[in-house]
Amino acid sequence: MSYFLFHLLFVVPPILFLAWIQPQPLAGVGGRRAWLGLPLIAIVAFIYTTPWDNYLVWRKVWGYGSDRVLGTIGYVPIEEYLFFILQCILTGLWLYWLLARYKEPIQENASLSLRVLLLVVGVSLSIAGFLMLRSPSTVYLGLILAWSAPVLTLQWVIGAAKLQAMHRIWLIATVVPTLYLWIIDRIAIGNGIWQISEMYTTGIKLFGLPIEEATFFLVTNLLVVQGLLLLLLLKLPISLAMMVSPDSHQAHT
Repeated sequence: MSYFLFHLLFVVPPILFLAWIQPQPLAGVGGRRAWLGLPLIAIVAFIYTTPWDNYLVWRKVWGYGSDRVLGTIGYVPIEEYLFFILQCILTGLWLYWLLARYKEPIQENASLSLRVLLLVVGVSLSIAGFLMLRSPSTVYLGLILAWSAPVLTLQWVIGAAKLQAMHRIWLIATVVPTLYLWIIDRIAIGNGIWQISEMYTTGIKLFGLPIEEATFFLVTNLLVVQGLLLLLLLKLPISLAMMVSPDSHQAHT
């Protein structure tokens, strides 16, 4: 199976289905923010992830079969760049569908202690990520945490009240696409579309999926979901919202 065929079989169909069933107004709110949210998140994801993912391939943290891709830009397959965007759209449309059906009033009561706790967790994950870079077997996991945790921390500190108030939507919007991406990532690895380095991973697997891959899809979906929620609910200026929602995909890095 080629990387492009992988997209056609597993990524594009659910996106088309979610786009087809989207109710109006979009995300339950409509307007400029709802329509611009997905492309903005996708653009930020593309910009933020591109140098990081190129480094991973250069470092040989992950690789791909040269006969499975259309070509490369830098070190990364063209289909990988496409995945940056497609994951954002997939997860974003799922979130929008949930938001359009959310009828409960938002009760905001995030305490200072919650904000402090989230700050401590975020900073701890960031530090842990950088420390993991010192050991070959935790390089991949360390690169994921060092790349994602600072942005997650910023989102948590800025939007703790909104995210807590929307915790049910936040949870479902994150978990469902994460589980789906875990499944198709496992299929891709099993078919040799991409390979994960044994040298730079812990060897721990979740139903055959490297724990690093599972972590990657979890944190990237968190970045997308939280970024869109902050954009829609906090009514941040568009430029600031872009700063606090860099994710995306690196298909499997």
